This record gives sequence, structure tokens and C-alpha cells, in this order.
Amino acid sequence: MDLLLRHGVLLVFVVTLAARVGMPVPAAPLLVVAGGLAAAGRFPLAAALAAAVVANIAGDALWFIGGRRHGHRVMRLLCKVSLSPDSCVRRSELLIGRWGGSSLVAAKFVPGVSLVAAPMAGALGMPWRTFMAFEVLGGGLWSLLFLGLGLLFSREIERVLNLLSSAGTTALAVLLVLLAALLALRWWRRRRTLHDLGMPRIGVEELRTLLQGEAPPVVVDVRPLSSLEIDARRIPGARHVELDGIAALAAQLHPAHEVVVYCNCPNDVSAAQAARVLQSHGFTRVRPLAGGLDAWFADELAEEAPSAAPSPATH
Repeated sequence: MDLLLRHGVLLVFVVTLAARVGMPVPAAPLLVVAGGLAAAGRFPLAAALAAAVVANIAGDALWFIGGRRHGHRVMRLLCKVSLSPDSCVRRSELLIGRWGGSSLVAAKFVPGVSLVAAPMAGALGMPWRTFMAFEVLGGGLWSLLFLGLGLLFSREIERVLNLLSSAGTTALAVLLVLLAALLALRWWRRRRTLHDLGMPRIGVEELRTLLQGEAPPVVVDVRPLSSLEIDARRIPGARHVELDGIAALAAQLHPAHEVVVYCNCPNDVSAAQAARVLQSHGFTRVRPLAGGLDAWFADELAEEAPSAAPSPATH
């Protein structure tokens, strides 16, 4: 409260912008407090709303530009630092692919997706005009929600802040314990998911050898269609089947077939999920590709590098 009264609307803009570019700062609670102060006539409500909306647009525009220029690499970078990296890319792709521009509005309120929606929209080639229209709408609704909560519960907010202030270090310790518990819970859930999906992987070199043999395996690309639009690379001969179509694929193949499944997601989670579905249909020779699509093309680049180097001069 003291910080807001001292720095005014500038603090609202800076903190909201920092949150939109991915920094772990409490932008939403700050807007709630600003709304509470505005209810008491101690803070300019209209200016706070304008600052929050402009900061939302500016922060997302930076990632939108990054998505247009660097495509899937930006999403993978963001998801690597996410608390839920295994589902981050897929949830974002499904949201954007299903809802289009309106997903930019919904993403504001979906943890783990809000930061990835803007670069995903850029990578999919969304027009600037469409992006800006939905950004203004989404930023306005998001800002109004939290400012409105502050207006509605202004008396209770001040009581809570006064209580926290009087509690001092005790309140800080409680908040830190709650934060640590939340992070521990997310980590435990992620480890459990990875354990449940744990299975032998096939390496790139082994797959290349099998593909050159007399009975090559069936290679399946399980990336969402929106991901293919961003990153058109594919292992030669691979069949594209989205995750929800794997059960139908199982009916088309004999369980004795060897199947290799790949994606371009952290920890090969989508590929492992697809492999589990095939195993439940009686397939015993199915493995995810370790490292997915990136590992395949990284191996290709490593093989091409020596041949690209100039040969030493002979005398």
C-alpha cells in the first residue's frame, strides 16, 4: 500500500509489464490493492486501468514478435522455465488451435499458458490487427477483474494488509512456507507423471539403423496440427497422428509391428502417452524417441558438420 501511494500509477505499469514478460512479480494482487485504494479515493482508478492495459499489451507484444521471428524455439524456451514444462507446449497449442484469437483473452486467466499464448499466436502467423484487438479486450478484462475485486472488498483488503503488517516477520514466514509448499506440490506431481510415463526410449542412432533395415518400424509424429504449422520438420516417412487419434491408429496396425513415437515436447511426454495407449492395445514393441524431433535433427547437423568443413591442403 505504501509503495503504491509513493510511486502511483508508474508502479502499476512497471509491475504489470514485468509480469507479462515472465518475471515472478505479484501484478494481480497489486491491482487488487490499487482497487481498494481507489475505493477510498486515494488512487486514480482510470489511470491504473489504463496503465495495466498498456503494460499487458506491451509485454505480450514483445513475445508476439519473438514468436513471429523464432517460432517453436521461443515456446520451448518459455516452457523449460515453466513449473509445468511437460504440459506447457501442448496446452498452449490446443488452446490457440481451438479458440484462435479469443484464446489470447482466455489465456490471461489460465496459469501456465498466459505467457506462452502471445508467442504461439505470433508463430502461427496471427495478423497484428487481430492480435491487438484481442489484447486490448483481454488486458481490459484482466485489469478490470482485479481492480474490481479491490473496489468490492476494499474494507477487507485494508484489514488483511494491516494484519499482515502487524504480524511482521511471522506473516512473511507463513507466506514463504505456503509458497514452498506449492512449489513442492507441483514438483511432486511432475515427478509422479514422469514416473508413470517412464519406459525405455529408443535413441536416434538405433532408429536410423532400423529405418535402413528390411523391416523398418512405423514412425509416428504425435504433435498437434498447430505445432506442425509452426515447425514443419518431420522425420522422413513418419505418419502424423495426433494424440487423440492413437487408439484409431492401433486398429490399423498389427500388434507385432514395431512402432516409434516422437513429439517435440519436454521429457517426450506426449510420445510416452501415445506409447502407453498403444501398449494398452497389445503393442509390445513400441518406444518413444529420446529427445524427440530436436534430437533427430541435432544428430543430422552433427553428421553434416565434418563434411562441411574444408579439407586440409595437401603439399
